[in-house]
Amino acid sequence: MKIEPPRGTHDIVPADQPLWRRVTGEMERLCALSGYRPIQTPVFEDTDLFQRTSGEGSDVVQKEMYTFTDRSERSLTLRPEGTAPICRAYLSHGLQQEPQPQKLFTIAPMYRYGRPGRGRYREHWQLSVEAIGSDDPALDAEVLHLYDTLLRNLGVTDYHLELNSIGDGNCRPAYLERLSAWLAGRESELDSDTREKLATSPLRALDNLAAKPPHVQALLAEAPTIGDSLCTACIEHFAKVRAILDTLGVGYTLVPTLVRGLDYYTRTTWEFIGPLDGANSTISGGGRYDGLIEEIGGPPTPGVGFGAGIERLLLALEDAGVTAEPPTIDVFLALEPEGPRELVLRWLKELRAAGIAADTDYAGRSLKGQLTQAGRSGAQTTVIVGATGATLRRQGAQDEPLAHADVLGRLLG
Repeated sequence: MKIEPPRGTHDIVPADQPLWRRVTGEMERLCALSGYRPIQTPVFEDTDLFQRTSGEGSDVVQKEMYTFTDRSERSLTLRPEGTAPICRAYLSHGLQQEPQPQKLFTIAPMYRYGRPGRGRYREHWQLSVEAIGSDDPALDAEVLHLYDTLLRNLGVTDYHLELNSIGDGNCRPAYLERLSAWLAGRESELDSDTREKLATSPLRALDNLAAKPPHVQALLAEAPTIGDSLCTACIEHFAKVRAILDTLGVGYTLVPTLVRGLDYYTRTTWEFIGPLDGANSTISGGGRYDGLIEEIGGPPTPGVGFGAGIERLLLALEDAGVTAEPPTIDVFLALEPEGPRELVLRWLKELRAAGIAADTDYAGRSLKGQLTQAGRSGAQTTVIVGATGATLRRQGAQDEPLAHADVLGRLLG
């Protein structure tokens, strides 16, 4: 029986690795430049962590979480997103006692059950960037600028930033009453998914508009917007975020209906929209979550951050025609039939110890086949090793005969 990978997962094979490493390497570089330190959290967490932070009525909790009971009858869940686990680790390790804000990031797989498709995997990789412990609007702008810079540095051109403020616990309740009444008066015109959200979390009825039927999108575009209900503090915070983004040269579009699908978001929310259509168009989304730490047992602690899918970013790079060259071998040692293999293996050890990428044949190829393999590996130097001597061959230069005793010095020199 042939065993296939589980549906909704994918292998990152060697041919995919050059671009993958270019993307993740640039993520790590930019995070380090802005003072964000790496953190890794477990693949699974206590289920209650996500139920309390994401919201019982969210799609994540109701439809998408991989939840299981372990042998001790504990309910555990594969992490569907990165923010809540990082906030849990912030509390677990007393990071609130260190200088604030704590600036953290992770690059890790996330797990959500859903219909697989292009840019949509059940196991997918994300960059999560979090700044915990400060309500400074400059932090909102900083993490937005970080991802905008990442896209520009990688060569993505077809994207835009959508921005909104969804208020906080002071001003949002009054808006939710208005929105609920408005939606209830038009319930017959809504699709079943939006009606379901109206019953559990009215604000979430506005989430993921691009995936809704066109007539529902048109209807919801006329819904009351939270901007008219923001308190003075939220208005001032959002104005400062926009002013700093203008200073940093980060372009954005104000979208009054933009919300996020998890309960912990407050104030600034955003999405970076890439070249894909519909539900897969968002390549990064995030916002402020000033009540999350308190929800999981900590003191009132502001925070802001985002999650960015790597697979969707790779599709945006593909759309922009961005590629990456695979790594090459510096030296290939080809062996003639009577050549001293043990000597070649010792040379390989010395070359690699000196930081020189070196390889040889392990498949019993003919000399012609070995030279073909050397070309495919991208080797700039090939050494043809015979029984009594060797030939150094470099592109654009004449072959150079060498004694065995001189080969290593010539390659290291």
